[in-house]
Amino acid sequence: MSLEKTMDDVIVRSDEVAAAQAEGRAVVALESTIITHGMPYPQNLETARRVEAEVRASGAVPATIAVMGGRIRVGLSDAELDALAQAKGVAKLSRADLAVCLAQGGVGATTVAATMICAARAGIAVFATGGIGGVHKGAEDSFDISADLQELAQTPVTVVAAGAKAILDLPKTLEVLETLGVPVIAHVQDAFPAFWSRQSGLAAPLRLDTPEEIAAAHRMRGALGLPGGQLVANPIPLEAEIPADRLAPLIAQAQAEADAQGIAGKAVTPFLLQRLFELTEGQSLEANIALVLNNARLAARIARALLG
Repeated sequence: MSLEKTMDDVIVRSDEVAAAQAEGRAVVALESTIITHGMPYPQNLETARRVEAEVRASGAVPATIAVMGGRIRVGLSDAELDALAQAKGVAKLSRADLAVCLAQGGVGATTVAATMICAARAGIAVFATGGIGGVHKGAEDSFDISADLQELAQTPVTVVAAGAKAILDLPKTLEVLETLGVPVIAHVQDAFPAFWSRQSGLAAPLRLDTPEEIAAAHRMRGALGLPGGQLVANPIPLEAEIPADRLAPLIAQAQAEADAQGIAGKAVTPFLLQRLFELTEGQSLEANIALVLNNARLAARIARALLG
């Protein structure tokens, strides 16, 4: 008996996603760590449903991706979303541990990197998320750099995010993306956004203002045979942002607490997000939800433009 598995064995598409792909309609991939590690219940479930609704309202089909029962689930039913939102001990999957979780029949939520891998294998070219991972502060000593950056350099998916998470070292993150040859495209502004804030104080390397231009750039990378995808940095809506100068001291406080408690690796981001939720009295969560919805809308428009 062969132990080899094909993509058809590993990937299970929901009926909605399978029908959309068969009919040539736009599909947008969505990650699942925002559900399991990014927000508390029940806000995580409510947000997941709202993000999927935004994708549908913008003319595309949502495909929330997670590992369940030893399969990559591409598109989740409402019952599956509910179960995932309340599940305990869900693995946070990136490139390094995706295959092991699948082989062991575990339950895992996909980070940006893992979602890109799964989306590409499922034939989905556009992915909406909150913010990408990047270079952590102090990385010159810890070497803590998210696998998301390397994934953007090798997997051909356009990722729509509100920049990189503001808890990161943003100048170093942009430097690494440049070194890896990843296009960093700001949408409708010249500045690189900083997740909860529209301005990071850093200029974006590239700017494109329409979904059609972004889709054309995606197609051109394929025509040139260039590996990797592109990062579309979509600023949070003005009415929802938290100004960077207000956030900076709170981020510094949360980071100092993480250092004092010896928190490292994959545990850093969830800890910092939770502390900022507490320090902003919930405003960071409200901003997070607003920016994810905004990214879902733009991603759906890009996915539709890619069909043109």
